[in-house]
Amino acid sequence: MKAYRFLLRLNGLFYFLAGIWPILHISSFMAVTGPKTDIWLVKTVGLLITACSIGMLAASFRQKVQPDVVLIVLGFEVFLVWVDIYYVAREVIWPVYLADAVVEIILILLWLWWWFRKKPALPASAK
Repeated sequence: MKAYRFLLRLNGLFYFLAGIWPILHISSFMAVTGPKTDIWLVKTVGLLITACSIGMLAASFRQKVQPDVVLIVLGFEVFLVWVDIYYVAREVIWPVYLADAVVEIILILLWLWWWFRKKPALPASAK
């Protein structure tokens, strides 16, 4: 349980900081990640990432393991990794996004380690 809660908090904190950054200071965000033409879209994605992070943080305070939350977090991370790698490869976004992908891959591996070590039961309706 401790590892589960720790991973949710680690993910929640990482994504909260990543999501809120372009909202709070778009200039420094673009200085690191490259120029953007659709600022509204950058901020929208930032808000969506922040919303997900708040859900992760809230779930980390539950006393019960929630396998469906883990699946949501893993899907979230896998898709963000795919976006980072795909658009860096197409030279749409700067290679600095690969650093983000590396962190997310590490988080995914930590979740998979936890999942296969603990083997949490899926809810009865998901079987």
